[in-house]
Amino acid sequence: MLVAYPALKLYYQQHIPVAVPHCLYVEESGNPQGIPVLFLHGGPGAACREADRCFFNPEHYRIILFDQRGCGRSTPYAMVDNNDTQGLLDDIEVIRQQLGIERWLLFGGSWGSTLALLYAQQQPQRVLGLILRGVFLCRQHDIDWFFQAGASRFFPNDWDDFIQLVPDKQRDHILKAYYHCLTGDNEVLGMRAAKAFALWAARCATLQTHPERLAQATEPHHALALAKLCSHYLMQQGFLADDQILRDSALLADIPGLIIQGRYDMVCPPEQAFALQQAWPTSQLRLICAGHASTEPAIVDALIRATDEMVIRLRE
Repeated sequence: MLVAYPALKLYYQQHIPVAVPHCLYVEESGNPQGIPVLFLHGGPGAACREADRCFFNPEHYRIILFDQRGCGRSTPYAMVDNNDTQGLLDDIEVIRQQLGIERWLLFGGSWGSTLALLYAQQQPQRVLGLILRGVFLCRQHDIDWFFQAGASRFFPNDWDDFIQLVPDKQRDHILKAYYHCLTGDNEVLGMRAAKAFALWAARCATLQTHPERLAQATEPHHALALAKLCSHYLMQQGFLADDQILRDSALLADIPGLIIQGRYDMVCPPEQAFALQQAWPTSQLRLICAGHASTEPAIVDALIRATDEMVIRLRE
């Protein structure tokens, strides 16, 4: 089984102003002359990690990571104002132009897969290919699966913990109740909600939970951005029309794609990846015996194989 490449040092990092008041953290590592690849993190609001550089062979890839609006090292922190999906897509194009890149590979997981697909549909001439993990189509029933009824049936004890902050009369719309907690004036309640939100997501992400990963997920700075931005976006169905990605799948026809999907993904069930592959015949779907998280060994193995394979494809 393949493992991630060794830790990489950066050769460049910067902050790029985009729509006021947002300023994005952007970093580069690997080979400056290599295949440009943009890593799109999940969430919304999850931010990048050092380990995210390590899915790519540094001899062959120019590796570009950035923190989306309001999270990680981008500023202002956890801000939902002027923060929507089209804005994020515009930011990707700003980064491409700022870095002088003609075409690049997109690598996105979960919410990152959503952004990768949407960008490719808007800018197909700029995309060399797509590597996607844990596909999230952002339809209303995809959102409801995780925040209303679906995953709760597989994690009943964790779901019971998650809904404790929500009064009985508000439990017909859990996400809405959390959104009001996270955006209200009670900062103590908001932080409790953020930690509970992040804990629910982390508990469902892997086949086997690890205490250190749960602790990382509920670290206050990470949890607040994740919970606040995620609830902001999903309350608006990602600012998308229902079934928008599948509706516009013909725009992906000339783009090669590799889809890595955990068969036991409880955050983004594999029906979404299957539906995407059926609508996008130039892609390949690889179902892996794993859950959702990019840290699961079987997912890491599949992603490394995908990035190595894409080097061969793009250099033929």
